[in-house]
Amino acid sequence: MEKKLMSLSWSLGVLGLVVLFAAASSVHAITCQDAIMALMPCQKFLTGFAYKPCALCCKAMANVNAAANTTQERRDLCTCFQQAGPALGVMPDKAKQLPQFCGLTVSVPMDPNIDCSTVN
Repeated sequence: MEKKLMSLSWSLGVLGLVVLFAAASSVHAITCQDAIMALMPCQKFLTGFAYKPCALCCKAMANVNAAANTTQERRDLCTCFQQAGPALGVMPDKAKQLPQFCGLTVSVPMDPNIDCSTVN
């Protein structure tokens, strides 16, 4: 009986470790709120109060772009930017220029005229 109990405890311990490691290695999708907060260093440029984006802004843009790992995440962020941009005073032309100014090729467009359902 004691042997069975010890075997069961060991099995549950191993199962617990497997679950713990699986949860620790899973990657969570970037949320709209996370992306907007991350891009706050770009606010002066995007609202027209700076001629070009600062280095911190470009780094933030690269990080947000890299965090959008799936097609659905990129589509969600595209929609997020389209909805949040006007409320935050973002100038559409500045948003479209941001990747170019930062020397980035982005998979998440910041263009209010793009159909986000076509984003890959």
